[in-house]
Amino acid sequence: MSFGGPSEPQHSPPPAQPQHSQQPNSQQQYAQSPYTPAQFNQQPVYASALAQPTNYSPPAPAAPAPAGALPMLPVPSKKGRTVSIWLFGVLGFALVALIGYFVWALGVFASGMGLVLALIPLAIVFLGVHIIDRWEPEPKLLIVFAIAWGGIAAVGLTLLVDLGITLAVGMRSEVLSAVIQAPIVEELAKGLGIFIIFLIGRRAFDGPIDGIVYGALIGGGFSFTENIQYFAISLIEGGGEQLTATFVMRGLLSPFAHAMFTALTGFAMGLAARRSASKGAVLGAGLLGLLGAIILHGFWNGSATFADFFALYITLQVPLFIGFILAIVALRKEEARVTRERLGDYAAAGWFTPEEITMLATPAGRKVGLRWAASLRGDRRSLMKSFIKDAAALAAVRQRAIVGRDPLAADDERALLTRTQATRAALLAY
Repeated sequence: MSFGGPSEPQHSPPPAQPQHSQQPNSQQQYAQSPYTPAQFNQQPVYASALAQPTNYSPPAPAAPAPAGALPMLPVPSKKGRTVSIWLFGVLGFALVALIGYFVWALGVFASGMGLVLALIPLAIVFLGVHIIDRWEPEPKLLIVFAIAWGGIAAVGLTLLVDLGITLAVGMRSEVLSAVIQAPIVEELAKGLGIFIIFLIGRRAFDGPIDGIVYGALIGGGFSFTENIQYFAISLIEGGGEQLTATFVMRGLLSPFAHAMFTALTGFAMGLAARRSASKGAVLGAGLLGLLGAIILHGFWNGSATFADFFALYITLQVPLFIGFILAIVALRKEEARVTRERLGDYAAAGWFTPEEITMLATPAGRKVGLRWAASLRGDRRSLMKSFIKDAAALAAVRQRAIVGRDPLAADDERALLTRTQATRAALLAY
């Protein structure tokens, strides 16, 4: 369909009336006549005495169909925003080996029960990430890679390192393994995944929010696989009662633990990426964030080993989590400010109105825009969502162009401007 106004409906002229020699009927005779044209055989009802009968009334024009889906539109380049199939191939082989290990060590039933229960905290993490990154979602392949790296590669590397240390120095105490070895090895393995995403998806790694998203996804994937093991072991060793306790503590009370640890590493890398730092500088910033992740992870594990876990959970860990949420809220406000500023450049050039900038760049404006789109014929919220997301992506492209770190920014800018203009036209179409 076109995005312009609807064309004028075409009506066939009324059929010619036969000629008669007698005088024309009076209005009263015509009104009492049983004859009406076949296509208009419904007796008219006149609202008042002033309403005059006519030979016939043409039908009202048919209402146009609601705005449909947009036609094929240009899309930004995927270069620097995707993952090589070879990396997924390597992860696929590692997944087969990991499945074999779980089946051999824990059995099919216990592993299956652990997997089903582990899906619940994973879904909670996904919901949190969706809330953070709703209007500028990361490329789907990078999201899948982040989860797969955390759930497969990071876990596999941790198991290999643990096996190597065991062969080299023998068994360690549980305290040494949980409080020192686990935080260092696990956070290193997860942090490596964030840096790989930065290298292969540089054009989708725009700032600290992106780093937090990738870190949280990797941490959530790692926690998913680790939970399968913990839940299965609890079922084997203590039955349903121990399994319930473990599920409550790991699945309900602390689903964001690993996501929060690794998000610190991602935040540091994203902050450096926003400033257009080199690969070495991003790696250096990531190491600083990694140090914080290791300390927080070690403290978390130590609270369960050396002290009353629930007392520390209420008095210290819950406040830390609340502080983490408040930090994300502050970062989102900063992202909204940058988005509004960059879209303001296009408003100055005539691409958007000031009112549209408020609607596209602020949480309150987006809510108002969605309510307005829902009131349009055909409920055009899907078009409004596309409008908002493309505008957010356009602002990110503009930011990358300003700092000079995206050679494809001009092409993406043209594609996104075309998309936003077409979406606006579809929204406003009658």
